[in-house]
Amino acid sequence: MSDFVIVADSNCSMSREMREKYGIVDYIPSKITFPDGVTHDTDLDWEIISADDYYRSMREDKVLYKTGVNSIDNVAAIMEKQLKEGHDILSIVLSSRMSSTYNVFVQAAKQLLEKYPERKIRVVDSLRFSTPIALMNMKAAEMRDAGKTLDETADWLEENRNCFRQMGPMDDMKFLARTGRVTNFKAFFGTMVGINAMGDFAPTGISEILSKVKGKKAALATTLEYVKRTIVNPEDQLILIGHTLKAEDAEIYKKAVEETFHPKAVEILRVDMSCGANIGPGMLGVYYFGKKASEGLEEEKKIMDEIVANLKK
Repeated sequence: MSDFVIVADSNCSMSREMREKYGIVDYIPSKITFPDGVTHDTDLDWEIISADDYYRSMREDKVLYKTGVNSIDNVAAIMEKQLKEGHDILSIVLSSRMSSTYNVFVQAAKQLLEKYPERKIRVVDSLRFSTPIALMNMKAAEMRDAGKTLDETADWLEENRNCFRQMGPMDDMKFLARTGRVTNFKAFFGTMVGINAMGDFAPTGISEILSKVKGKKAALATTLEYVKRTIVNPEDQLILIGHTLKAEDAEIYKKAVEETFHPKAVEILRVDMSCGANIGPGMLGVYYFGKKASEGLEEEKKIMDEIVANLKK
């Protein structure tokens, strides 16, 4: 095993059990301000508030949570614990197009390396948020345990980050729209009940809506077909189902993914507090390793147009 550790960004949606399973030694929280004006560290284990209560408050009480980045000094303090023990560090963080988190981590690393010049820190811009960062952490842990070096692992992640894909329905776009974390929302925003926006990650590091479909059955069929046409070697993968307040639907998607693709495993994750504040309660997605996203998602738009056209036949 290589002598580097993974210090996660809290925008990764990994539970304590999952972090322990993959040897994630620590995570660095973001900041979140609750509707009462009190600011907390984001909590991957939902000890401040349950995930259900959190997302229900957004849906039923129409409350908003405001997110922010941690300070450079606080990020450095958490990283330094590992440096003192003689470890190099890998951190895979929220897309730089969505937050200044990446820059804060980079500045903290720069500050620390002046103090610990014999050590190494790699901060990888995931160009993703939430569940795909969990997949990237898992892949990094697999490479570490296979004896890959820190640089080999970080370089591979940077080369292949646009292969970490998503597809699934979003039935409430207002949270993403207000933060600018998704493009094309004006063109696809649905006010009718049952309208689902369907999107994937663009190489630019932001989500892009590719189409919209009406109804749960159409959303599931579209998701499965899109995954089928963009995934690589599904039988060798762990596929994740991420959701905010869609537990029953997540189980349906899990079973459908298992029956369709026969992957090594399918696991369900709850979207973390920080990303969830900007996503809202209406998100459900399938996350997997696939073909590298095309420039401007031009190929993916053609695929989605064909899928939606076939649904209407």
